Amino acid sequence: MIETSSKIRAGFKYVYLVAFFALLAGFFHPLITGDSFDSVIFGVFVLFVGLAGGILLYKSATSEKRREIYFGGGFVIIGISLTMIFLITGRA
Repeated sequence: MIETSSKIRAGFKYVYLVAFFALLAGFFHPLITGDSFDSVIFGVFVLFVGLAGGILLYKSATSEKRREIYFGGGFVIIGISLTMIFLITGRA
């Protein structure tokens, strides 16, 4: 019974993240204007890439082994996310 509730909680946090990122990426804008949802899907993807970079930076602060790899990888992934944001806005 305890395993089932912990799995449900673990699944819920991922559903919450996807819903939060979808709202943050402008989920309601295509509904109001009648545009396609392509920008929302790409926006959610960009936010997940940035989240992965943030997680790697956190792991670099808490890990004794491979600290430099996590640190460098985190900043590279955040840089990729920032580049994708510039591509979306047309400022690249």
